Amino acid sequence: MHAMIGLKRGTVKVVDYDPGWVLLALEGCRAVRNACDELLVDVQHVGSTAVPGMPAKPILDIAAALVRIDSMPEIVARLTRIGYIYRSDNGDAGGHLFVLASSPDVRTVHLHVVEHGSSQWRDYLRFRDLLRDRPALRNKYAELKRSMANSCRDDRNTASKAGFIREVLHNNKDSADHSGNRGIQPE
Repeated sequence: MHAMIGLKRGTVKVVDYDPGWVLLALEGCRAVRNACDELLVDVQHVGSTAVPGMPAKPILDIAAALVRIDSMPEIVARLTRIGYIYRSDNGDAGGHLFVLASSPDVRTVHLHVVEHGSSQWRDYLRFRDLLRDRPALRNKYAELKRSMANSCRDDRNTASKAGFIREVLHNNKDSADHSGNRGIQPE
């Protein structure tokens, strides 16, 4: 059975975890790594689709760590060649955002390009790993996501989710600073 992925832009929907997301993310990470090879330190599957058992919006989140921020123009050129659309630099709120679409307005991948070693990079990996390691935390986040999806069907305002993430990261500062060795690392 092939995993279902993709969500129409502007739509809010949370679906049950699909184990097929792992393979799709592996393919996505490899494509990014192959396109941008020497410009990246690492590429990881992050976000809810990277957490077994976690309900999620059916869009893969991938984070890529840059060797040097001044390589962004070349990163944009290379990712555009493999189908990504550069959306914006969201600064500390997510880095440089690229989207991959299966058809106009149907997003399948959100790619966040950030500086290696930055707090954003560490936070992507740490939040993912905390959700993987702590079932009670994972359940609380899943409940919040489902509640938000039910109350905000056509509004992707994610302030509550962002607040939850900030609180979890703040309250778990002493948790291991994961190097990313538990994510998908294409060869």
